Amino acid sequence: MSRFFFFTQEAFRALRRNGAPSMAAIVTTVTTVILLGVLIPVFQTTQAKSESVRESLEIRAAIYDDATQGEIAALQTELEAIPHVESVALITKAEALKELEDDLGKSKSEDLLTQLHDNPLPANFQIKADDAANLDAVRAAIMPPGPNGKPQPISPIVQEIFDRQQESQQIEQVTSALKIVLTVITALLILASLMLVGNTIRLSIYTRRREVEVMRLVGATRWFIRWPFMIEGVVVGFAGGLLAILILWLGKITIVDPLSSTFSFLAAQNNSTLSFPALVAILFGAAVLVSAVGSGITLRRFLKV
Repeated sequence: MSRFFFFTQEAFRALRRNGAPSMAAIVTTVTTVILLGVLIPVFQTTQAKSESVRESLEIRAAIYDDATQGEIAALQTELEAIPHVESVALITKAEALKELEDDLGKSKSEDLLTQLHDNPLPANFQIKADDAANLDAVRAAIMPPGPNGKPQPISPIVQEIFDRQQESQQIEQVTSALKIVLTVITALLILASLMLVGNTIRLSIYTRRREVEVMRLVGATRWFIRWPFMIEGVVVGFAGGLLAILILWLGKITIVDPLSSTFSFLAAQNNSTLSFPALVAILFGAAVLVSAVGSGITLRRFLKV
């Protein structure tokens, strides 16, 4: 225990004596943790929103007004049996008109309804796939090739298929590309952060390489020299991580939380898989661990005397 206190005293003494490199290491840690603390929630929220958009893609099968209840029930059973179909829901004519009103807005829908004497919209089945990538397969199953080689509906009561195919394909392409871009950016930032922290620690130790060489020459063991540096790394990571978490917390309660009710994108971060307390705990632990391990690893080259 006395040796631990000795190592701790040596670490704090070195921090005071080498104020500039130590401050640079702390500032680097703060910057890195803040960048990761901002990007990781953005990455999670964007992925969640992308998945939400992908899940909203669907196919609609309009049916004729004279279709009987038996034919409608039989068609629903056929649709539910199609591979990759997750759910099938019947949208009545009244519900279809209500959807149109919601899409157009109050003023436009009122103008339209005044010109309509009856409801021209057909009832339809709302068909959702288990994954947006399977929409084409589901569409092909609903409209298989007929005897003449042209697509024909699986039931005579199906009037037409509509699903905003071009829009669905664009959303699928954008969300897939967005996932790849964000994953690459996150990986690059984590790698750059580790390299930045490592280089700062290396610079701090390099300025004291003579001290390490002298200690080695007078017979100090490798771990006797290494422990004060590793404790110093823990202190640097602790201070940097604590400052960064304080800044992230202030940003959350002053910017993110007040605007969450206005911007749905910011509100989505409250439902992310990684909560804010868990995120700051992971970032804080990573800051301390990287600084401590980085100090120990970087010191190896200067212990070879």
